[in-house]
Amino acid sequence: MQKPVRVRFAPSPTGALHIGGVRTALYNYLLAKKTGGTFILRIEDTDQTRFVPGAEEYIMEALNWLGISPEEGIFEGGPYGPYRQSDRKPMYREFAEQLVKKGYAYYSFDTAEELDTLRKQYEAEGKTFKYDTSTRLLLNNSLTQTESVVNKHLAEGSYVIRIKLPVDEQIHFTDLIREDVTYSTHDLDDKVMLKGDGMPTYHLANVVDDYHMKITHVIRGEEWLPSTPLHIYLYRFLGWEESMPVFAHLPLILRPDGKGKLSKRDGAKFGIPVFPLNFVNPNNIEDKALGFREWGFEPDAVLNFLALLGWHPSDEQEIFSLDQLVASFDLSRVSKSGARFDFDKARWFNQQYIMSMPNSELAIKMKPYVDTANFEETTGLKYLEGVAALMKERVEFVNEFPVKGYYFFKAPDYKLMMDNEGKDFEKKVLKNWDAARNELFVRLIEKTESVNEYNAVNLQQTVELFINETGLKFGDVLPLMRLALSGTMKGPGVFEMMELIGKDYVKPRFIAFFGFCNSFSLNN
Repeated sequence: MQKPVRVRFAPSPTGALHIGGVRTALYNYLLAKKTGGTFILRIEDTDQTRFVPGAEEYIMEALNWLGISPEEGIFEGGPYGPYRQSDRKPMYREFAEQLVKKGYAYYSFDTAEELDTLRKQYEAEGKTFKYDTSTRLLLNNSLTQTESVVNKHLAEGSYVIRIKLPVDEQIHFTDLIREDVTYSTHDLDDKVMLKGDGMPTYHLANVVDDYHMKITHVIRGEEWLPSTPLHIYLYRFLGWEESMPVFAHLPLILRPDGKGKLSKRDGAKFGIPVFPLNFVNPNNIEDKALGFREWGFEPDAVLNFLALLGWHPSDEQEIFSLDQLVASFDLSRVSKSGARFDFDKARWFNQQYIMSMPNSELAIKMKPYVDTANFEETTGLKYLEGVAALMKERVEFVNEFPVKGYYFFKAPDYKLMMDNEGKDFEKKVLKNWDAARNELFVRLIEKTESVNEYNAVNLQQTVELFINETGLKFGDVLPLMRLALSGTMKGPGVFEMMELIGKDYVKPRFIAFFGFCNSFSLNN
């Protein structure tokens, strides 16, 4: 009988969670949900020197915001805890010592200074030093020292435990994405399994935890592919080979220009978020992360964007709900090659989600941004629904509603626009204004104000009738009405704007704008 799928996302609490890590979490989540399996969050904090306070909470908040929360983890608990490696410290030594007793590992007594000197000597000769099958018998370890010397070092606690890899052996394994993979132990080194402080390295802790937590699939970034042979040897040496998980190594997420792996520094360089949430490192306040959430992204849009960074569905569909992603996801359709981080595409996804969102929901999301802007004209949710209906195809983010559609909340400042836009605004006015027609526009104001049912249909009919009666053209009237209402030649329909803004606010704008046009015309 096939074992139930159990997958884990295992980040280190060393700072903000990179968006590449979020994609790894997402793919693990999708496989778990598709197969009825379990998604686990495990914190791998074996390197205590790099621990950042608040990082664990940040990781959990990011996953919760995106809607891909784990079922087992440091906050949820579960039958295979604890889920933080530093809380599991005592058990790792047991397995490291077991490897030594079986002859699969050894004690190493070389100091950091001695190894650093060796590296420099090798570099001077144009070579790279490795602690491996070719050098270990020349170094200070339990393979080369007498029993009394070994016991002395063990008593002092001045040692690490290294794995003892076979000499010049080929190791083959199947990766669900990379297919058949082969490495030679000639290219590997005897990695440290247990450090001098008693903490395990990533390699030992990773394998021990995956085995004891019954992990069936290890889905992680391709940077861990070269470590997989070592992990396979650990499963073999510890007698767990029959329970070894299958591996899937995800492609890199590339920089926006496609040149190299997307890094934290690229966020600052390209002025884009590369983390799910804002984060400030309490150990270094200069270390800041800009988040997708604070930028204004919808979590579903971020998931949709990330899912397609490396995975492609069986058809041309681009917009997926989380449930649709679960139903469609297949590891065999994950690419081997890197995926370019196209931020413009991410913005497009967000716009699609805004356009498909109910106006009532957009109104609720929009309101805090409108309130923060401190507009003079206060508005309720019903009004904001109207703004959403007219502007949702013209924004990419919810926080843009009160910016790009500011004129729904306050009258344009025509003089300020003249000062800011200069000749461009002058051309808009001069092109459409004729002072000799001022009396006609006074009549237009009266006509629109007298409309009983002040809605777009009636307003349009009234203005069309006015144009026919006066011999004017639409191009003589509508651009000026639009400038009066919004201060811009772009935007929603003129009559729809008038209906939403309302008679009490439209008339003052018309009076102010046509007065401004007259004074401008006289001065020029």
